[in-house]
Parts: sequence; C-alpha cells; structure tokens
Amino acid sequence: MSKVCQITGKHVITGNKVSHSNIKTRRTWAPNLQDRRFWNEEEKSWVNLRVSTNGLRTITKIGLPEALKRARAKGFLK
Repeated sequence: MSKVCQITGKHVITGNKVSHSNIKTRRTWAPNLQDRRFWNEEEKSWVNLRVSTNGLRTITKIGLPEALKRARAKGFLK
C-alpha cells in the first residue's frame, strides 16, 4: 500500500539521522496516514481514502466534495 495522502499528496521523505558523534545514516519520515471512509452526500455513496491527519483537517474545513475536486485536479486522486 502506498504511503501517500490522497488529499494533500504528502509522501515519505528521506534525510539523515545524525548521531551524537555526528555520524550520518539515511532514514525516512512517513506521513501520519489513516484509512478512513467518508460519506459523499452528492453521490450518495461511501468513499474510502488513505489520508494524512492534515488531509482530515482539510476535508473538515472545505468539505469532502471540494477536497476530492482539488485532489483530482492536482493528480493525487484518480
């Protein structure tokens, strides 16, 4: 399963873990993704999304239909 938010497009990023002795090793940071089911009132159907917590806030603020429209426009959602 992909570690990409379907609303905001957040994905895994990479960088260095730096120890106390300044030794650098590669590591990753994964977004806080949640599998959620939303009711789409316009289509009268359930929508399953893998969203970050930031994406949940976006859906709460602007509404599911607008969030889906923006995600499709940016290519995060098919």
